[in-house]
Amino acid sequence: MYQKTVLPNGVRVVTSRMDHVRSATLILYFRVGSRYESDDQAGISHFLEHMVFKGTERRPDPIMLTQEIEGVGGILNAATSRESTNYWVKVPSAHLARAFDVLADMLRHSTFDPEELEKERFVIIEEIRGIHDTPDDLIHDVIDELVWDGQSVGRPVIGSVDTVSAISREDLITYLRTQYRPDRLVIAAAGDIHHEQVVELAEQYFGDLPASDVNTFVQAEVRQQEPRVRLLTRPTEQAHLCVAVPALPYTDDRRYVQEMIDAVLSSGMSSRLFQEIRERLGLVYEVYGYFREYADVGQGVVYAGTDPARVEQTIEAILREFDKLRREPVPADELERTKELRRGRIVMGLEDSRAVAAWVGSQEAVFGEILTPEEVMARIDAVTAEQIQELATELFRPDLLNLAIVGPYEAESHFRSLLHL
Repeated sequence: MYQKTVLPNGVRVVTSRMDHVRSATLILYFRVGSRYESDDQAGISHFLEHMVFKGTERRPDPIMLTQEIEGVGGILNAATSRESTNYWVKVPSAHLARAFDVLADMLRHSTFDPEELEKERFVIIEEIRGIHDTPDDLIHDVIDELVWDGQSVGRPVIGSVDTVSAISREDLITYLRTQYRPDRLVIAAAGDIHHEQVVELAEQYFGDLPASDVNTFVQAEVRQQEPRVRLLTRPTEQAHLCVAVPALPYTDDRRYVQEMIDAVLSSGMSSRLFQEIRERLGLVYEVYGYFREYADVGQGVVYAGTDPARVEQTIEAILREFDKLRREPVPADELERTKELRRGRIVMGLEDSRAVAAWVGSQEAVFGEILTPEEVMARIDAVTAEQIQELATELFRPDLLNLAIVGPYEAESHFRSLLHL
């Protein structure tokens, strides 16, 4: 189902042919993101991702890049995270070579025009200000910073107004040249494509990508020894809160157990958080959880928005769900139902060439191997109620609880007294 070739310079090419589609998706995964930045250049990965869309030597007007793809019905986009940056194009399969040409032009021949750079700097600063004005977005940055206590893994991917204001054109060019290394690049393609064709195009456009030995990844560690609270006092109509704990990295084989905890708590309207806190107690309109897994650490988070007068009840309800997972094995019928939900989401999620390219590319970039959906589902099926209870006991400890709140409150100490299991 999947094929892989490694170019002489270390670039990895992975593909999956889909006979039933007429599209092709190309994704370039670079294993570098905001964790690789120095404190004074926080946000440079995201800034760079924006700037490569702003004109090249051959296509100096930014609209020429998008028109090249959209003119054939395609889509062009990118995203930056803490450990990777990806650029992707989805086009009718006859235009795969065009997708390669545009992405390579952006990443290898961008001009970083000073005028465009200043315009984009302003755009990003406005994006940062928008997050600060949106409590249900801001709270996720606050909880990250609280859990990781000044470490780069907890910084906002977008950076701050101060750091983005200070990033220069030369900084961007140097970062691109040194961090976008061939050994960090995975080229993934899926759809109506042939592996040999993709390898040939990859060699043509990225086969001479020069090596670099720069490595600025900073190892993270769990330093927490007692519950933590961070309060942002705002005159909001609704209290926004996150409860979080450090969790497993993706390098831990128990990640499938952790993902089942996530699913039991938060996957769909039949999940525990939704059924208990929204449906039965009627405390919130929105409540959900998620786990973020990194190379060396992880993080589990539950978000809720509630009436300021009911924030204590909401926090206590979330903590009861944590404690329930520690005290009681997940019943067999609920466990099987959750496994079936996860199996169904995997199957339905792989009906599109972009989803399949993301499946093969992200696994290769993160793990260096690609599991089939059937192999992943087998690992999900192998998770037991006992394993879930054991890991929940390890993760949901009073000394590892973190609470971030944005709302009309004054004293953190009161909320700290709520953090017990």
